[in-house]
Amino acid sequence: MEISRLSAEARARRTAEIREFLRSRRARVSPGEAGLAVGDVRSRRTPGLRREEVAVLAGVGVSWYTWLEQGREINVSADVLDSIARVLRLDGTEREHLYLLAGLNPPRALPAAGRVVSDALRQVIDSWLPRPAYLIDPHWNLIAVNRAAELVFGYREHDHNCLVTFFTGARYRSSLCHWRDAAESIVGQFRADAARYPDDPEFGRIAADMCAVSPEFAELWAEHTVRDAVSGAKTVLHPDAGELSFTYTALTLPELPGHRLMLHTPTNGSGTQERLDALLQAAVVG
Repeated sequence: MEISRLSAEARARRTAEIREFLRSRRARVSPGEAGLAVGDVRSRRTPGLRREEVAVLAGVGVSWYTWLEQGREINVSADVLDSIARVLRLDGTEREHLYLLAGLNPPRALPAAGRVVSDALRQVIDSWLPRPAYLIDPHWNLIAVNRAAELVFGYREHDHNCLVTFFTGARYRSSLCHWRDAAESIVGQFRADAARYPDDPEFGRIAADMCAVSPEFAELWAEHTVRDAVSGAKTVLHPDAGELSFTYTALTLPELPGHRLMLHTPTNGSGTQERLDALLQAAVVG
């Protein structure tokens, strides 16, 4: 039933139910379980995840998620609800309940994960093994990731955006060497990309949400630094493989405007290629 057709009493009950349901589910997911890099947990007033953190991890606006939790009459989609369900670790019954509270008919099955990537492009990404490769869209959402990128950078199923993961992912943040220098570079690259799409409000939305959840991002964003995103270097201290050093190249794709294929190559003489081979082999055996 459409929310607008409900009686005033029914709308009030629904508003209270979705508010308490989402709050309770936020409270049971710890920042660590969500893969967030946080400081002293004892200083947090909110048990579990904050609203801003759920929004950023789900890839939706903080204001939009707040309105959803408040039970306001807003437009919702299955994709967005599935993202929220994933972040809050809802089971099938809870996911169906969220759909009903939001005024949508629950789908019979989860939609296929990921976005459409041509077979030819997928083959390029996978053939880059054992070297890391991944595809991002104009807003830095992760579209396709090969196995090496998953193992080296710790990308997990809930990592939908590499900018978000960089500043909020506990595994990524703890393993990346020279994090502050890399942070300055990545924020400058994102600002340069945003300038290429002045009519696209999504860049502003992402930046505002990141400022809300990451003081480091907010500080760097205020500096208005602009950087080139064509190539660079990256060193990771992997918990199993040790230090892995790469140079990376960003390739543009004519068939996918705004997308970039990120290809990582082991630094010569660093021993990275050998450690990378062993890491991939261990993953296959395991």
